[in-house]
Amino acid sequence: MRLEKLIMSAALALLFAAPALAQDSVRLFNTAKAKLLAGERIVGGTVTTSDPTIYCAMATSGYDFLWIEMQHSPLGFQDVARMIWACRDAPAMPFVRVAGATAGDIQKAVDMGVVGIFVPLVDSAEEIADAVRFAKFPPEGERSLGGGQYRALWGNDYRSIANDNILVVAMIESPLGVERVREIAAVEGVDGLFAASTDLGSFSGLRQGMPEYEAMVEEIVAVAEEFDLWLGGPQAWMDRPAFSIFQGPSDTGLLRMGVERSLAESPTGVAEIEGSGD
Repeated sequence: MRLEKLIMSAALALLFAAPALAQDSVRLFNTAKAKLLAGERIVGGTVTTSDPTIYCAMATSGYDFLWIEMQHSPLGFQDVARMIWACRDAPAMPFVRVAGATAGDIQKAVDMGVVGIFVPLVDSAEEIADAVRFAKFPPEGERSLGGGQYRALWGNDYRSIANDNILVVAMIESPLGVERVREIAAVEGVDGLFAASTDLGSFSGLRQGMPEYEAMVEEIVAVAEEFDLWLGGPQAWMDRPAFSIFQGPSDTGLLRMGVERSLAESPTGVAEIEGSGD
């Protein structure tokens, strides 16, 4: 009888441990999220043009992710899908700032294979709850199982591991968003908060460095720490230790910096062979 009880106890222990073991064994293909989980910081360049060559150059130059800009650029979903596919083996993960927390914007983005969603102008818990709902498959959300290139990019097991790989980040851009940031952070499935440096100033009429402005940033920082969320901001804020996700310059800005550096360095001597830098 004692042996039977021991066997039963062992069986029950394995039964209750199975979900935890399954969770631990989830394949994490989102290398940017893996770095965050390891306590590292991640940086992404901003993509505003539809040229796959430029996208691939940025995706293979050292960035952890690319911030594909679909709120303030003419980029369409077909443009973005082609760029992601053209550089599908690049180390930089495809993230998108969508135009809004709508089913169409978010579900199209994740169907393209995007693994990070920045949601702009979040002023309420309801907005970010919608974003989580549309980004995640059931039971965590209501993402429908449609077509797309996500399986070809990330594997046939995508359906079972997508929720664990996709990041959803709420952008706090206004005083109202700051006022409600605790409610926003409390939404189940939110992975991070992003302090939108430019629009915090634009909506408030304040400038970085002013006590009132910095108080808004400090409130976002405090709430992110309280809810154990990752915190994002501009690359210029890498000197702020609480931040771990950074938006880098745009493709056009990087091109300008590259030209300025090329002219300043004025290479001399043996000329490079044409095409050797591709």
